[in-house]
Amino acid sequence: MNEYTYPILFGIVVGTALRVFMLRTDYRQYPTYLHGKIIHLSLGFIAAALGTIAIPSIMEKEFTAVTFLTLAASQFREVRNMERNTLTEMDAFELVPRGNTYIEGIAVAFESRNYLVIFSSFLVTLCYLAVNIWVAIAAAVLAFVLSNILMSGSKLSDIVSVEHSELSFEGAGLYVDNIYIMNIGLPERQEEIMKHGMGFVLTPKSFSIRSTIANLGQRQAILHDVSVTLGVFRDSGTPALVPLIKRDLNDGRIGVFILPQVKDPERAKEIISAVPVLENAIQMPTKKR
Repeated sequence: MNEYTYPILFGIVVGTALRVFMLRTDYRQYPTYLHGKIIHLSLGFIAAALGTIAIPSIMEKEFTAVTFLTLAASQFREVRNMERNTLTEMDAFELVPRGNTYIEGIAVAFESRNYLVIFSSFLVTLCYLAVNIWVAIAAAVLAFVLSNILMSGSKLSDIVSVEHSELSFEGAGLYVDNIYIMNIGLPERQEEIMKHGMGFVLTPKSFSIRSTIANLGQRQAILHDVSVTLGVFRDSGTPALVPLIKRDLNDGRIGVFILPQVKDPERAKEIISAVPVLENAIQMPTKKR
């Protein structure tokens, strides 16, 4: 026991608790299994320890000990690769896959949250040693608030308006409003689609948003989230029953065709509105440097 024991313990506890706070199983259903959570919690503990020990090392003028933070950065990049590889393997067995853009966004989020833990533990321990425990507690509360803000991100409802639209057939062509979706020739399939299908039209709120919602990865994320939450009326080997999104080339609107097992238009509208805007899909063609 020395003067660094309690600050180190406090920093590690705060950092680990922060990682627990950021590890949530939501409608995306990941991570759901116990061992996956244990991996992330263990890495969060290691990240908290790294951020905490850096301050006593600096105060004791053991500057070489701080260089292990560079090793931590390379290790946490492997977390990103691990998540990317795991989700890519899982995606091959999904009826409606996430898509590479969504997977990359999740992988980046898991990596960045370990860095948030390092910075938070670093700050909390510094406040404890430089001032007192009350300032350290205030810094811990601030870290939780900032982490919650950073976790929230943008949703589709921030950039588009979502409206329910009836499906219709013109010959063999399936339409959502006036947006062509696909060609369905079999009358039996047309009956199934009219019985179980739903359509939505997403209208961008500004010109810049057109490029974002046109991104194929962003479109696939919409289909996956709706299918995970409401189910999907299809099985492997039924290409006519695949949910699709197509774009109106004239005004940038997109038509969403889904086949949920629970046909609830209001619930589906809420889910589409809550789909995260993927960072890799954001484009701002009207912005100037």
